[in-house]
Amino acid sequence: APRGAAGEMKVSFTPKEYARVLELVYYGMHVVAAYQGPETAAAKRYRDIEQKLLSLATPLGCADLVEQGPSGELAPSKKLAKDDRVEQTLSEHTNDAFWHELVARLSDRDYASDQAKRHLAATTPGLEPPPSLEEQLKKIEDAYWKEFEKHDLNHVYVIRGGNG
Repeated sequence: APRGAAGEMKVSFTPKEYARVLELVYYGMHVVAAYQGPETAAAKRYRDIEQKLLSLATPLGCADLVEQGPSGELAPSKKLAKDDRVEQTLSEHTNDAFWHELVARLSDRDYASDQAKRHLAATTPGLEPPPSLEEQLKKIEDAYWKEFEKHDLNHVYVIRGGNG
């Protein structure tokens, strides 16, 4: 892209392209602030660039995608935040993140609890050494993926006060 004064970059967007840039800004800020709030270091890191990009919405033909918040800051409008595609994308991301995190944590838990048994087996003469960490975790993760793909959360029970 051409450079302007003092190393600034000049970029041009059609209104349709800029609307997509605003969607990306919304997705990014959702990822860094949705669960821990706007005062986290991650959210603060991106706040100025978010405000700069939102402030360009009117001159770039996307005024309907931005509104002014109660304290004067700019924010994505309901039109942007409640767009069906945007909501679907965030929903799919949240769902995917949930399943990947669940499988990873359950696999790590099962691997850790299995280590004592594997250590005993490894020190017993005549037995093959245990598979690598990666192979063991992959096998455990694959079993969880099969279970969740087949039954969703229907076979998951929380035992309160249990030891896992």
